Amino acid sequence: MSELVDPTVSENIAKKVRREFPILQQNCRGKPLVYLDTAATAQKPFSVIHAMEAYYAHDNANVHRGVYELSERATAAFEGVRDQVQHFINARERQEIIFTRGTTEAINLVATSYGALNVRAGDEIVISAMEHHSNIVPWQMLCEQTGAFLKIIPLLENGELNLNAYADLLTARTKLVAVIHLSNVLGTINPIANMVALAHQKNIPVLVDGAQAVPRMTVDVQALDCDFYAFSSHKMYGPTGVGVLYAKRRWLDAMPPYQGGGDMISKVTFAKTEYNVLPYKFEAGTPNIAGVIGLGAAIQFMNALSLKAIDAHERELTRYAIQQLQKIPELNIYGLSTSKMGVVSFTLDSIHPHDVGTILDNEGIAVRAGHHCAMPLMEHYQVAAMVRVSFGVYNDFSDIDALVAGLYKVKEIFGD
Repeated sequence: MSELVDPTVSENIAKKVRREFPILQQNCRGKPLVYLDTAATAQKPFSVIHAMEAYYAHDNANVHRGVYELSERATAAFEGVRDQVQHFINARERQEIIFTRGTTEAINLVATSYGALNVRAGDEIVISAMEHHSNIVPWQMLCEQTGAFLKIIPLLENGELNLNAYADLLTARTKLVAVIHLSNVLGTINPIANMVALAHQKNIPVLVDGAQAVPRMTVDVQALDCDFYAFSSHKMYGPTGVGVLYAKRRWLDAMPPYQGGGDMISKVTFAKTEYNVLPYKFEAGTPNIAGVIGLGAAIQFMNALSLKAIDAHERELTRYAIQQLQKIPELNIYGLSTSKMGVVSFTLDSIHPHDVGTILDNEGIAVRAGHHCAMPLMEHYQVAAMVRVSFGVYNDFSDIDALVAGLYKVKEIFGD
């Protein structure tokens, strides 16, 4: 990550799009806002905001249930986004796209539904040491309910997964591998296709937490050959409260519904309920219609920029950030994989991350400070918390320069 970089790519894409984000046209604490917390949630462009507003102003009706024009328009818009998502991640068919409330619910859906069908006492679930709590706790709950065991893929010193240890963890007792695609703390990009291939050699399905990867890089679920892939709208410039579970049809056909209620049924009597066809079997109740429409607008926004350009932009920002942060005395960066992008986490010796975040906030710089929903990873590095900066399409090199200046002010305030 140490080679010199050319800022041209990053500067051009940031200048092109920054004006499309209304929230960034403001001051915070009397300073121009520098937003470096996209891994927590991305800001929203006008196109997403307007798409949701247009639905509420002109097409507001429930989907799938009405024979009147408003409902037909709402249904067409809602189902059109399912087609967009299918093409965006290259799913084989639209029935493999399930709308959820986010990555967390998508993972819980698999843990509950797949787990009830396939996991028994003595079985094993394999996850990694860098997982977000959303890809830890559901599996712990499943293990508590069934008597299964959780196995952990260890980390190498550079923040990559130990693939030799991973291969050894895959046994006849392994019922599922659940692994993050791009770490929300380290920025490490895991070799998902290789990990899936290893698991499939032993007929083990793989779930991928793609919350941080989908906003930053091209994701082709058929090329990855993963069995499940989960991601959230709000990480990719769309609204909160919406997510996607991709799953191969053979798993969805076999799995029982996650929740019961309206729209996930085809016939209900007091004696028996017959479930709806895919994907509706897993979408009980009225969905977040406006949110799904906003997700569609976010996909259009990203496609207009091109995922290739977004990928190059975030890699350049990450390289430049590491170069500049490494010049600051007593600053420790966690995770220096050569396959890394979008996220950089660090500590400053003797200065608590919350103090760093507070002082940076006074300079108008928004960063995340804490355990980042990855407490086992903090324990691995023997720290209570880290400062995390994460990038989006609206960031440029000047934002990183402002961060570095802010960090020197932190050191000055603490007498260093």
